[in-house]
Amino acid sequence: MNPNVYGAPPQQPQYATGWPSAPQQPTQPGGVPPQMRASSGGGYPPNSMPPTSGASVLGGVPGTQPPQQNYGQGHQPGVLNGNYQQQLTSSMSGLAMNPLKQQTPVPPQNNTPYANANIPDAPISAPPTIAGAPDAPPLTNGPPTGGQSQQPLPSNNNNIPAGPYANGQASKTPQPQVPPSMYSPAPNAATPPMQSVPGGPNQMTVNSAGLPGLPHMPPAKPSTGPQLPGQLPVSAAPPTSAAGAMPQYQPPGAQQIPPRPGQLPQPGIPQPQPQPAVLPGQPGLPPTSAAATLPPQPGMPPMPGYPSQPQPLGYPPLPQQQQQQPQQAGYPAQPPQPGYPPQPGQTGYPPQPQQPGFPPQQPGYPPQPPMQGGYAGQMMPPTQPGQPPMPGRPGFNQPPAPPGNMYQQPQQYPQAQRRLDPDQMPNPISVIIENQRNAGGAFVTNQPGLLPPLVTTKYVVQDQGNSSPRYVRSSLYCIPATSDLLKTTALPFTLLVSPMARTVEGEYEPPIVNFGELGPIRCNRCKAYMSPNMQFVDAGRRFQCLMCKVTTEVPTEYFQHLDHTGQRVDKYERPELVLGTYEFLATKDYCRNNTPPEIPAFVFVIDVSYNTIKSGLVHLLCSQVKQILKHLSVDQGQEKSKMRVGFITYNSTVHFYNIKSSLAQPQMMVVGDVQDMFMPLLDGFLCHPEESDALIDALMEQIPKMFVDTKETETVFYPAIQAGLEALKASNCAGKLLVFNSTLPIGEGRGKLKNRDDRKLLGTEKEKTVLTPQCNSYNALGQECVQNGVSVDLFLFNNSYIDIATVGQVSRLSGGEVYKYTYFQADLDGNRLIEDIIKNVSRPIAFDAVMRVRTSAGIRPTDFYGHFFMTNTTDVELASIDCNKAIAIEIKHDDKLPPEENIYLQIALLYTSVSGQRRLRILNLALRATTTIAEVFKCCDLDAMMLFFAKQACFKLLELTPKQVKDNLINRSAQILACYRKHCTSPTSAGQLILPECLKLLPLYVSCLMKNDAISGGSDMTLDDRSYVMQFVMTMDLNMSVSYLYPRFIPIHNVDIDDNELPMSIRCTHEKMSEDGAYILENGVHLFVWLGQSCPQSFIQPIFGVQCTQQVNAERFAIIGETPLAQRVRNIIDTIMKERTRNMRVTCVRQNDKLESVFRHFLIEDRGTDGSPSYVDFLCHMHKEIKDLLS
Repeated sequence: MNPNVYGAPPQQPQYATGWPSAPQQPTQPGGVPPQMRASSGGGYPPNSMPPTSGASVLGGVPGTQPPQQNYGQGHQPGVLNGNYQQQLTSSMSGLAMNPLKQQTPVPPQNNTPYANANIPDAPISAPPTIAGAPDAPPLTNGPPTGGQSQQPLPSNNNNIPAGPYANGQASKTPQPQVPPSMYSPAPNAATPPMQSVPGGPNQMTVNSAGLPGLPHMPPAKPSTGPQLPGQLPVSAAPPTSAAGAMPQYQPPGAQQIPPRPGQLPQPGIPQPQPQPAVLPGQPGLPPTSAAATLPPQPGMPPMPGYPSQPQPLGYPPLPQQQQQQPQQAGYPAQPPQPGYPPQPGQTGYPPQPQQPGFPPQQPGYPPQPPMQGGYAGQMMPPTQPGQPPMPGRPGFNQPPAPPGNMYQQPQQYPQAQRRLDPDQMPNPISVIIENQRNAGGAFVTNQPGLLPPLVTTKYVVQDQGNSSPRYVRSSLYCIPATSDLLKTTALPFTLLVSPMARTVEGEYEPPIVNFGELGPIRCNRCKAYMSPNMQFVDAGRRFQCLMCKVTTEVPTEYFQHLDHTGQRVDKYERPELVLGTYEFLATKDYCRNNTPPEIPAFVFVIDVSYNTIKSGLVHLLCSQVKQILKHLSVDQGQEKSKMRVGFITYNSTVHFYNIKSSLAQPQMMVVGDVQDMFMPLLDGFLCHPEESDALIDALMEQIPKMFVDTKETETVFYPAIQAGLEALKASNCAGKLLVFNSTLPIGEGRGKLKNRDDRKLLGTEKEKTVLTPQCNSYNALGQECVQNGVSVDLFLFNNSYIDIATVGQVSRLSGGEVYKYTYFQADLDGNRLIEDIIKNVSRPIAFDAVMRVRTSAGIRPTDFYGHFFMTNTTDVELASIDCNKAIAIEIKHDDKLPPEENIYLQIALLYTSVSGQRRLRILNLALRATTTIAEVFKCCDLDAMMLFFAKQACFKLLELTPKQVKDNLINRSAQILACYRKHCTSPTSAGQLILPECLKLLPLYVSCLMKNDAISGGSDMTLDDRSYVMQFVMTMDLNMSVSYLYPRFIPIHNVDIDDNELPMSIRCTHEKMSEDGAYILENGVHLFVWLGQSCPQSFIQPIFGVQCTQQVNAERFAIIGETPLAQRVRNIIDTIMKERTRNMRVTCVRQNDKLESVFRHFLIEDRGTDGSPSYVDFLCHMHKEIKDLLS
């Protein structure tokens, strides 16, 4: 979905009618399928809603309701057969949240431990397990348990307390007591000793009134009932008052984790800890933690990190609701979604067995109301009809009020069974916050198989023998010892390698080691480079390679004695013996033709046909080249760039320019015979920008004048790239061509293409015919470029079809990328283009590179995904690779691994630096091997896994049909979760959906990937858009992928003008929006600013200088004001742009505009405008798939 490209420029948009709605779903007034509309009858978000009072906004948004809730008084004709629905209700009952147990006051307590009723007949007040006690689970990355503060620290993680980590990492939250100001006032702000409070099955004890700091949520009023300050939805750690205690969840607004730019807004994945997230509760059974390693823990809740919300859809009603609810039998099913089972908001869960200590349940009814003290199923204090919720508990995303209720009043719970609540589902925002608190700070890489912090977390790597996760991440940090075991788990074992990634403040660039003529020391057999994973033996005269186990003689120049521990005496003076990442200077044996390389160059290849002159592109580029050249990439340890530049222009012929500094003015040479391209200049084509400063200025003045009256519309393209290639070959140097092109190459010459634009094929079985190249000439050109170390980046300015699927092959094979500016207008998009070029030429980059992955015996790399070329099965050839690109590498077993030994991986990148040095960058990673499935599931990196799935899917789309690719994704995900359910949890009823802690966002992310334009783009996109996003996914790194899959959604109507950080993200769903709000939604390709129609003048006037939303000029978004608020919003947008690899066009969407359907497509948790299922629906579908596999 691309607002920038489906139609002409804003003046003639193409979306008069919006997107096709879901099949068989008549769109309602607000343009939203029925399931997404609140029962108030409003559209999306309801137009007629007056703003709600401050009290009903906590967590939701004024005036918006959760989806699938048009069940106000009694059920609408339904969604599943009655039995399915009833099973759902009863088995999901355990997921209830228990904020304020009843209205009768109880002694105040600040931190209520959680009860885990997965334990058979658990004693109601079982004392919480102490971390580090004999029956506690092992800490994967946790702190020593002795000698720590007696106060529980805020956390939401099973076994990563917020104390110092075992690997030496200091936690971000040293102070045990949080200032009371961060919470809504509690009855007693002092922290009394922890008390054990009875809890029901798998319940999440939450006080959502104490969630300050979530966007657009006013502070709660003081509670009259017991308040649990600062507790967020589910904490997976039993709070204890003993040393080393498991900390409690802390709200997003707390001071210990101030949201920083780029930190929290991006979607993330769950923490590595083993406690599974159990969605529906199942009482009376042992806990579902990983088998054998995690004994049952009284007081441990099952699901970390979910937002606190009211009674979820599909949960047992409140006590007063019981009798009015003869529910669920035999409602007609809803029309099924394409390719999905007919289930909008629920999964089938069998009825639960009787809960211990609860009254017997009548058949066909949800669980009976709990006793005093609040057991499962009780979400809130009982509310009588017409009675507002208790003070201190503002309506938190409440369901639709019964008819006749005023919106300004806090809404009551409807007297009907509510279905599965999306707010009970795992979500990225809480996972990111939780991980930032538990894993932010120092990450010390001194142990094999340490699970790194999430990509979205702010951390500083201390390299102590393993490479930083910025350079290489594994999807698994504990590897199954056999291929059968790996196949059983269905998990991918993959590396995401970004060898030139940027470091952050506080981290060191990899040091450069120079062995002189000797060259790098290597293993004789497997050719691995010297690393911390080599063991010196025989008094230091030999070393043993831990990958292949062969010993090699140490060269005399490198010899050093060993100390009493067997370590070399000079170990800590040698980076290659202590660090995970370092560089070797290469000798001439590692150079092309055994001669040291020249300094690489950038060549600008500019289309000067009628289109680019008319759009202002040529004038813009020529006027800004001087600015661009000030930003050329600078090598490590150098003051200024040594890179050289050259210029070529083309239309139906190709023109070279001599800018040698000794000339009086630049010279132009034209090659008219484009069939036989050659380089007419021997000297003076490539020059240093400073030396030829005056000539470059003169040339940039002349080019627009020379071509101002051109009528050329038919251009060549292949010969222009060939010209750049020949120029660099003649100069005997590697480099990059930045090619600016505006039209399909229909001019006579090699690489001429025909127009095959037929977007109706997208989404069908025949789509691969238009997504694969129409000829091989660009593939052959790409291969020739790689073999000469020439990389090609394409900047495309198309007003119509330009066939990225074919011309993009040059970029794909040469390690380049494609930028696209459809309907380019220099005044609107010029700044964006120049910023993109500056980012491109200034970032860390390696030229003329070869990458090879070496592994321990027993595993080997098999499949590679990304932009590169391979002539054999091991060497990845990259004409260039920069800090924003990642390559996914799948690794498979070819033998058994010894389970008690570590697994070693070494990635070597041989490249030419921007200063012309030939170097080797070495990345080392040690992982653990295991024979138990539970261990594997404890150490997964979901972000790495999802980026691998995305790259693999884009690759497979060129071979298989879209349906096969999607089915494979769903089946694999279901197999992963079914394996966990079968092998790592206790035998509980099949009605439970139990998610591994590390993978609890897997269903959400798979759902996002299935909706992503790269995988699912249909005829509402152009062919070029589709090819563009597919190529974008193939190059993207993890920083980019997390927010590309799950966009960042940032409220800006309530920003603090004195803050400098990005505001906290919210979940990507229309439920979190209000029509008096304003939001930014961005995914790295698009950036929308959505303005509600009731935005107050106090927000609109200072920013846009007009009175109301309707007067804002949506076609040309511009922040006109100079007020502090305007500056703050401008800074937010600038910060987002800086974090992204490319600048995005800002698309302004006013509520109810035509463009709103495009914007809604990116609200990824909602039902898609194309009928794709919402997150809740998809979770239910996944659960059904898992049950099918298990049965």
